[in-house]
Amino acid sequence: MLATFLIGLREGLEAALVVGILVAYLRRLGRSDALPRMWAGVALAVLLALGIGAILTFGAYSLTFEAQELIGGLLSLLAVAMVTGMIFWMQKAGRTMKATLEGGLDRALTRGGVWALVAIGFVSVAREGIETTLLLWSMVQSFGDAPSALLGAVLGLLAAVVVGWLLARGAVRLDLRRFFTWTSGFLVVVAAGVLAYAVMDLQEAAALPGPFTAAAPLDPVTGAVALGWAAFPFGWAFDVTAVIAPDGVWATVLQATVGFMPRMTWLQVAAWAVYLVVVGILFVRGLGAGRSRTPALPPRADARVVHTSLTDQGAA
Repeated sequence: MLATFLIGLREGLEAALVVGILVAYLRRLGRSDALPRMWAGVALAVLLALGIGAILTFGAYSLTFEAQELIGGLLSLLAVAMVTGMIFWMQKAGRTMKATLEGGLDRALTRGGVWALVAIGFVSVAREGIETTLLLWSMVQSFGDAPSALLGAVLGLLAAVVVGWLLARGAVRLDLRRFFTWTSGFLVVVAAGVLAYAVMDLQEAAALPGPFTAAAPLDPVTGAVALGWAAFPFGWAFDVTAVIAPDGVWATVLQATVGFMPRMTWLQVAAWAVYLVVVGILFVRGLGAGRSRTPALPPRADARVVHTSLTDQGAA
């Protein structure tokens, strides 16, 4: 629940921030009459995300086990790619998000078309919605405890709606830059775990060599798939299921936070480690580059920042 709650909170707050910027700008222009059309686009984006989730959840029942694992692995890879792209996009484009959204609204209002405003609301939320759906679906599949995971996601999304509303009303102040920085770092670790699970799915589907294929090295004494260094690269890297039960609380907590599973293959470990090192280094370097490009504000400007609205926080 904690992992999916944080993901729901982070992604939901990002969407709430985007919608808040659009609503605030339309009201500032005196175009509240355009709000229903923009909300229609937001509603369509939410329905699309829910529809994708329903198809993924119920559409796989008629498939063979291998087909389910193959689709699950490929979708998990897609989720990792989308999350990784979003993390670096936020580092680069987050500072100009407000101007970009307002520019899109200006063009939509100038054209005067209903569908242009619907498209602005739809596109602004659809990316976060699809990304969240794929990531949560992959995590639910890996946890094997759908009710708790989904409950955590729903609670996170509801919390994001409440926090977004409070930000828009000026009832609370939140350092959004720091919030998104910390949650992006958390998502890097989560994405590494989802990647490891995707590798397992693809190995079970025989799309990648592993313990479930003829490429698996065997223990000459027991005849079972080898374990440890003797099993490199297509066998089991380790197996601590005797100490940490795969369906136990500790296994779920470790998998949700750092992507650790009580039994992992060498390909899983390699994918997890390479992703964490490469993406982690690039993420940290991006933080340093962002701070070096941000000019220091004079004291009076700092005082004004404290009283910014949700729209101005989005620009930060």
